[in-house]
Amino acid sequence: MIKVRPRSLQWVLVRRLILLQAATLFVFIGLLFLGVFIAQPRLLVDNEAALDVLDRAVGRDANGVLAVHETEDLRELRQSYPNLWYIVRDAAGQVVRYGNVPAPYEEAGGDLLQRVEGAKLLFEEGGTLPDAVLHNVETEAGRVQILAATVSSRRDNEPLDVQISINVDMARDLDGRTAWMEVMPTLVLVVLCFLLPIVLVMGVSTLLTTPAVVRRSLASLVSTADQAGRIDIDNRAVQLETEEVPTEIAPLVRAFNRALARLGEGYDQRNRFLTDAAHELRTPIAILRTRAELLQEDPETTRLRLDIERLSHLAQQLLDRQVLEHAGGPLEVVDLVSLGRVMAADFAPLAFEAGYELAFEAEAPGALVSARPRQIEQAVANLLRNAIEHGGGAGTITVLVDAAGGLEIHDEGPGIPVEERDRVFEPFYRLRPRSTGAGLGLNLAREIARLHGGRIGILTGPWRGTRVRLHLPLIDGSRPAAAPARPIV
Repeated sequence: MIKVRPRSLQWVLVRRLILLQAATLFVFIGLLFLGVFIAQPRLLVDNEAALDVLDRAVGRDANGVLAVHETEDLRELRQSYPNLWYIVRDAAGQVVRYGNVPAPYEEAGGDLLQRVEGAKLLFEEGGTLPDAVLHNVETEAGRVQILAATVSSRRDNEPLDVQISINVDMARDLDGRTAWMEVMPTLVLVVLCFLLPIVLVMGVSTLLTTPAVVRRSLASLVSTADQAGRIDIDNRAVQLETEEVPTEIAPLVRAFNRALARLGEGYDQRNRFLTDAAHELRTPIAILRTRAELLQEDPETTRLRLDIERLSHLAQQLLDRQVLEHAGGPLEVVDLVSLGRVMAADFAPLAFEAGYELAFEAEAPGALVSARPRQIEQAVANLLRNAIEHGGGAGTITVLVDAAGGLEIHDEGPGIPVEERDRVFEPFYRLRPRSTGAGLGLNLAREIARLHGGRIGILTGPWRGTRVRLHLPLIDGSRPAAAPARPIV
């Protein structure tokens, strides 16, 4: 089965933005072509505008002589272009001139120029002779030839004269109609060649700029995700901030906050129930213990008393587990070496009764940590009880304190399978269902270590038995130069 990789929101937005820009550009160009096709506009610039005005002004006087009538458009044209000149010539050779006509244009008007519909006359760039346009058009006076320009010399131009000319001549059938089946492929190719560079430039610019814009836009969302990542069981009442979150994400953040609130309430209710249940169990357990002590000594009575002790120990561990949720009080400087030595001495008689020898070792004269002594003693006591119960009933149980802030409990029992070394720290989990433990000792020890910024784990190595290591951070100044590394599973 192929694993689907999560998609990056940033790159999804970039790709879609590029496609949107390209589609928008194509639609815009398409609408522009459609508008031009429908409107069929005449795009006029200076010389063409002059021709258009003269076209409407050419006529004949009462005697049938070729003339250029003084129209309002012609007067405005002369005012706008003081250097305007033109030559109007009909088929009979009648000519109307106006303005300072350059000498070369006086010679124009042969048969070739009379046959063409229109032409643009250009001269070398080094000269002063201006460009001009020539049209042979049908007017009220018949077919005439108009030659015109808005300046008589290039010196009359502005400092910079920019002219852009686009001529599109499409293939036509014999009847004069445009051959669209032949024109369209070439026209599409021309449009693509025109649009492709624009699309590439837009795509590259979008690819370079959009990721930064998207990252900046999602910065508040990333910050909110960091806040959510820092929420754990100890600060479950924390609510995520919604002020800087985008409007589209705010409902999700608010729903997440409501879910956190409901989970916190449910967790508190469960803790209150366990605490109340543990308190309520202590009274009937005490009554059972008193009545059991009054029974005659026999194997059944002994087993009953052990079951009562186990039940009493379970109720106490439940109370201790709930007390940890509200752990407080000042931290004190605790020497793990001294604490380990005292705990070994306290548990030596119990270990001896169970068939073990109990030894204490220290790799350094002291290992100072900042902790609550009562809780650390409770964690070590749980580890020692676990070793006594599951150590096989023989061999040596060793309490070892190293120079790196670690306190280890070694036994020579059957050990814990590798696949079970994480589960044994879960609450109420017992490796051997028939054991007398409640399954809370290791879990309680792990919670105590976590509350002190430490950790607890089972060491792995070639030795026989189980080695559990409780590690707490050393106080600055008591840290050794090089702490021995021990692999933990």
